Amino acid sequence: MKKENDSKVTEFVLLGLSSSWELQLFLFLIFLLFYIAVVLGNLSIVITVRADASLLQSPMYYFLGHLSFIDLCLSCVTVPKMLGDFLQQGKTISFSGCLAQIYFLHFLGASEMFLLTVMAYDRYVAICNPLHYLTVMNRQLCLQLVFACWCGGFIHSITQVILVTQLPFCGPNKLDNFYCDVPQVIKLACMDTYVVEVLMVANSGLLSLVCFLVLMFSYAIILTTLRTRLHQGQSKALSTCASHLMVVSLIFVPCVFIYLRPFCSFSVDKIFSVFYTVITPMLNPLIYTLRNADMKTAMKKQRKKHVEFCCFLKE
Repeated sequence: MKKENDSKVTEFVLLGLSSSWELQLFLFLIFLLFYIAVVLGNLSIVITVRADASLLQSPMYYFLGHLSFIDLCLSCVTVPKMLGDFLQQGKTISFSGCLAQIYFLHFLGASEMFLLTVMAYDRYVAICNPLHYLTVMNRQLCLQLVFACWCGGFIHSITQVILVTQLPFCGPNKLDNFYCDVPQVIKLACMDTYVVEVLMVANSGLLSLVCFLVLMFSYAIILTTLRTRLHQGQSKALSTCASHLMVVSLIFVPCVFIYLRPFCSFSVDKIFSVFYTVITPMLNPLIYTLRNADMKTAMKKQRKKHVEFCCFLKE
């Protein structure tokens, strides 16, 4: 093989979810439906938030629009490649393509974690300091917080890519997953990766754990505050927090499990990977829309406008 980045390996072989051809065809149909649901669900939220002025002016829905955009992009990093691999025997990805997957996966994943932390702060201000909510969470601060989330994701992601590019790869080149990620890739390096795996835990694992603990602490304060105000009509806020907690759990539990334990791998790693990259982006729109009256009302309004516009064109 030709050398690339002082490495003999120019491509990796993805072992995927199964080696059975019949099972792969079945999985292709299942994950195709999942992917369609991810795209339609998250795209509908992005369009609804952008089209409805009242939602766009609300910090919570402004952040929700960005969260859905990240979920939409995150699913596009791994799922299209996985669907294509289900229909062919040879599942390979180039070295540069593998680096690109790692970069975008961690860029979007870290940005989402930071954004969820920001959304927890937004709910904290709204519930614990409601009289000053719109003053504190003004448009300028919302823009700055979202920009900081994207910058944090970039710094985290570029660190992961630098860690991988410094490693020599001379074979074997088989990755026991359906996409490239740091834990599997660094195990194929032709050197002792102890230090690199410790750095991975310090970067990805601690990031996931710290954000998760901060979020849990924030929502504990929020729920404690709500418990004393339920008689004052705070059931809507409680429902919103419950939705946020469901999303937080779906995202952070797989990440903490995968990235906070170096030097070993388990058979359930693929299940957690599927959950993080496919299932969670699909469930997020359902969680937010089914439990949110404002979002459902806005979507109905947009559908009505679309129907009226179609009828006008026919006339």
